[in-house]
Order: sequence, then structure tokens, then C-alpha cells
Amino acid sequence: MTTHTTPLPPGLTVRPATLDDAAAVCALLNEVDLLEIGRAETGLAEVQADLKHPEVDLERDSWLLFDGDRLVAYGLMWDDSHGERIDMDHYALPDQPIGALHLFELMEARAVERAAVNGADRAVIHLHLNIAPTTDLAALRGRGWRPVRRYNVLDRPLSPADPLPTPPPGITLRPCLTEPDRRQAHALLQATFADHFDFQPRTYEQWLDDIDATNVDWPLIWVARVDGLGDAAVMRTRNDRTTMAWIANLGVLPEARGRGLGSHLLRHAFGHYAALGRDRIGLGVDTDNSSGALALYQRHGMKLDFAVDTWELVRPVESTPAR
Repeated sequence: MTTHTTPLPPGLTVRPATLDDAAAVCALLNEVDLLEIGRAETGLAEVQADLKHPEVDLERDSWLLFDGDRLVAYGLMWDDSHGERIDMDHYALPDQPIGALHLFELMEARAVERAAVNGADRAVIHLHLNIAPTTDLAALRGRGWRPVRRYNVLDRPLSPADPLPTPPPGITLRPCLTEPDRRQAHALLQATFADHFDFQPRTYEQWLDDIDATNVDWPLIWVARVDGLGDAAVMRTRNDRTTMAWIANLGVLPEARGRGLGSHLLRHAFGHYAALGRDRIGLGVDTDNSSGALALYQRHGMKLDFAVDTWELVRPVESTPAR
């Protein structure tokens, strides 16, 4: 496994990102989107939310790679686990393989540093990549990275033929218009996703930071109540993407499954966004999800748009000799 630092070729430079770089980063990510999926999918608000997240130290946890004045690669790191798990984003144009490799080395070293501060004896680093990425996968494997999970992004066309559904007997939906409902949405998301791959527990305040709460359209988050069970399901959606409406989370408590809650929430999203004039809706799903979510979405006409793999690298934290 390669661990030495690859020197940058002449003309390439690296510096941390600032909030003022958001537009340039967004443009780069959309260049990568065009190469990987054929369309620009990244919104400026998403990039701004990442860069201003209070748990990200931009000076130490972000990287911009320039070829002269042109931004050609971007990296960002965050630590939701406060343990061994460290997450990172890495985007690079395909004509900069050495610069991209240099960024990987810098980021891997920083991940080990962060895990050490957390008291962990290793760093387990995760990275999401399109299955046909601009990244050199052979070089990535040569550094010890390996794919460990696949997510499918599914989408479906919307039309006026998608009306708001009538709730099944005993089920009611309400939007998150009040603080107690927002806290309940968070609690349900924590409970319904607790057994999912890569889940990291988040406090209510951390979750608000994660979803960039100051810009959230709260009426687009719904809680489902079941007679005799109470609040049992939640769906968080977004209407800030250019190309499609988006279902960010859909979770049903285990004891409430089998009652048609997931189907009703899904059809509610279809009808709501069709009424808003959106012509397409999407979501991401873990292909190994044991709850049957992938089959549910497919039964409702959602089809594969593209796929993303989670890649993992495990690096030991070197202990400091006792004095």
C-alpha cells in the first residue's frame, strides 16, 4: 500500500477552501456530474451547507487543488462518529491523476489525525463514488481502498396523474410545522435508521446542522401517526434541486411495518410534488437494505438512475511511544 506523499507537478497548488469558494466548488462538482451521469446535479445551497457546517474546520478539513487559476479538484472531511469512522468527499477532473492522488494522501493523513484525537486506534475512512467515476479506481485500490456497499439512485416521472392519496384507515400525516414535530421527526429518523449501514447517531442540534435547518422547507417533512401506535413513520423531502424533487429519508418503525405506511408516504410525495409542477422525483437506497425498501420503491415505478459505491480505507493510528 502506498503511503508516501506524491509531489505535485509544476503549476498545481493546494489550499484550504473558504465560504467564498462555494460557487467555484459547485461549478467543479457539476463538471464531474456531467462526466459521470450526463447532467449537472449539484446545487449551490448544498455546497454552502457543507462548507459552513460547524463541525468542519475548513482550514484543516478542506482542500482545493488548482492548475494555475483553474479549480480541478476538491476534498472535504467530516467526523460524525467522534470515533474511528471518518467521512470524506473527493472530486477531481480526470486529467489530473497525480494531483488527485496527492489530495488523497493529504486527506488520508488528516483522517488518521482526526481518529487519533478521538482516541481510536485506527481510522475507518468512507468515501462515496459513482460506479463509473472520474477517479482512477486502480490507483484507489492500490492505496488499499475497497468498495463495501452500493447505493442506487432511483427516479420516477411525475404527472397530474399522480394525485394525493387517501390515507389508509387509522393513519394520518402532518407536516413538521412546530418545534415539537421537528423534534419528533428527528427522533423517528434516529430510530428507523439505527440499524442501517453507516448510520451515526446525531443529537437534535447536530441533525439541524446536518440538514442546514435555516434553509429547510419544514412543511416538506411529514410525520405519520397510526391509531394505537402513535407516531410511527417519517419522510423528509426537498424541493431545492434543479432537476428533480428529492426524498431524503423515509423511515418506518419496525412495529408499524406491513400496514402500507411506506407506500402511502411515497405516493404522498408523488402527489404533492406533481401538484407543485415537478416532473421528476428521486431518492437514494441501500441495495442491501434488509427492510425491503428497494423492492418497495421499484413497485411504485421508481427505476435506476445511477449507482454509487461506498469505498472504505482502514489505516492504523500510530501510537506515540511512552516517555
